[in-house]
Amino acid sequence: MAKRTPPSSAAARRQLAALGARLRAARLRREMSQAALAEKVGVHVQTILKLESGNPATSLATMLLVLKALGMSAD
Repeated sequence: MAKRTPPSSAAARRQLAALGARLRAARLRREMSQAALAEKVGVHVQTILKLESGNPATSLATMLLVLKALGMSAD
């Protein structure tokens, strides 16, 4: 399996951070804890923390599951 290479450009890091902030805001609007979201998605709380902090080490599949759990579109 190929090793994942995190985005190296500053613009990509900013976009991931902005996406993480939007996910956190959506979760908080739904009054959902990180633990509740993690349970609903079937991942560890640390995975949700990584997504919300803009860490690129999470898979696209996990991102899509989180968007679905929050009732958001993947667009």
